[in-house]
Amino acid sequence: MSGLPPNWRPAQDELKNKTILITGATEGIGRAVALACARLGAEVLLTGRNEAALESVYDTILNEGGRTPGLIPLDLRITQHEPYDELAETLLAEGLAIDGLVHNAGVLGERRALSQTSPESWQEVLQVNITATFLLTRALMPLLERASLASIVLTSSGVGRRGKAFWGAYAVSKFATEGYMQVLADELGGTSHIRVNSLNPGAVNTRMRRAAYPGEPPDSNPLPEALTDKWIYLLSDASASIHGKALSAQG
Repeated sequence: MSGLPPNWRPAQDELKNKTILITGATEGIGRAVALACARLGAEVLLTGRNEAALESVYDTILNEGGRTPGLIPLDLRITQHEPYDELAETLLAEGLAIDGLVHNAGVLGERRALSQTSPESWQEVLQVNITATFLLTRALMPLLERASLASIVLTSSGVGRRGKAFWGAYAVSKFATEGYMQVLADELGGTSHIRVNSLNPGAVNTRMRRAAYPGEPPDSNPLPEALTDKWIYLLSDASASIHGKALSAQG
């Protein structure tokens, strides 16, 4: 059960006057969600470690007549908290409020038995997929509190809801993502206007999916663009009552 309205469609200006920060905005789901948010009136803050790819998304938004996006090169493999705090301080100094935070960036890591997983791969996957989520959310909390109704959307996975052999650190990181969502949602419930949910995209035709399932025909899965309304719904005021839920984009 997805927990999302199946036939909901956003208004043309659904995200007007909202500022949305998206990690991993250079490709796949992150890029598709960033473009969709911009088309619906949002100011989008694009984060990623590939500056050329970020500039490509930036140019696309401008060419389509969207609001000028923010360009934020950020390597989530950085373990120190200072770069995340410095980013938040810069945005605070600019007087911004963050209405939506989409944690989309992630790495797959090694697909092998846990006993054969290298410590280096384990550490990178946990850092990018969950520790950076904690560091960035922690830093941005004052900007989220500035918004009248803020939404945090964490990208989850089916292997983060039911363990599966040979998914290693990736599956563990997504279980941690679900746990982080539940703890943060419980902390904020009743005391804050910030809501927090996780969203499992399901099988999507992305580079990560093709790497995980090299024998699967890519066109058997929907493109990210076909699913962006699910993220838009959770970022919009239409989902104001949804909080602390583990949701699925494809049922």
